Amino acid sequence: MSSNEHNTDNILLTNHHQSGVLTLTLNDVATRNSLSERMLMALSDALDAAVNDADVRVIVIASNGPAFSAGHNLKELTAGRDADDNGRAYFAKIMNLCAQMMQKIVNHPKPVIAQVSGVATAAGCQLVASCDLAIAEESALFSTPGVNIGLFCSTPMVALSRNVSKKRAMEMLLTGDMVNASRAAEIGLINYAVAADELEGATMALAQKIASKSAMTVATGKTAFYQQAQMNLDEAYDFAAQVMVDNMLAHDAKEGIGAFIEKREPRWKHK
Repeated sequence: MSSNEHNTDNILLTNHHQSGVLTLTLNDVATRNSLSERMLMALSDALDAAVNDADVRVIVIASNGPAFSAGHNLKELTAGRDADDNGRAYFAKIMNLCAQMMQKIVNHPKPVIAQVSGVATAAGCQLVASCDLAIAEESALFSTPGVNIGLFCSTPMVALSRNVSKKRAMEMLLTGDMVNASRAAEIGLINYAVAADELEGATMALAQKIASKSAMTVATGKTAFYQQAQMNLDEAYDFAAQVMVDNMLAHDAKEGIGAFIEKREPRWKHK
């Protein structure tokens, strides 16, 4: 199933599959896979390492234990209040570190899929929303519950509001209520939900399907998708047209079109 498996300080397990899929498994079960400073750094480092790794074409973020991720480590944040500035500098450090890691997912040239089991709350929900795709087990739950403890989920709001409608996002943010997997799929937070015993297989099937494509084409498309989304309509079409022109001139486009015409399987060179 995989070529090697090791751990990053035990809290993040990495598994390189021969099919071109890299699985990063959150493994800090004692803290419900909280996005602690160490976890954020481990995820960030793993994402960086995968950028130029030609053997990695798709990344899956999974988890061990009953929670996908409970979000920020509140005990860790509370300990930061002991500083002379009441924690301001430390809070800023953690929030910036988290924001940078989430943006690495969006800006990563490889597609990132969240494989969600258990609960994903606050920044854990943000992590799911930041991934390009997400598959969850049917019993998974999602929420942005900061409002319940006096801490509005402002940074999770950024990712959430870019995936679900404004009113659905505001409902989650203002109530803090749990959303089940079926509802999460309806509102666009995840792609779909499957039975728990089918989760890994369904996620891997999707990842392998994408990994079988030209890595150059996938990277071109992912990058363009997020860039055009920030533009107005005419700018988006001008931009996308130029992307298409450049893409047409690439080797894999010539090969893929030729293979389609000749009714054969394409031989990708990922360039």
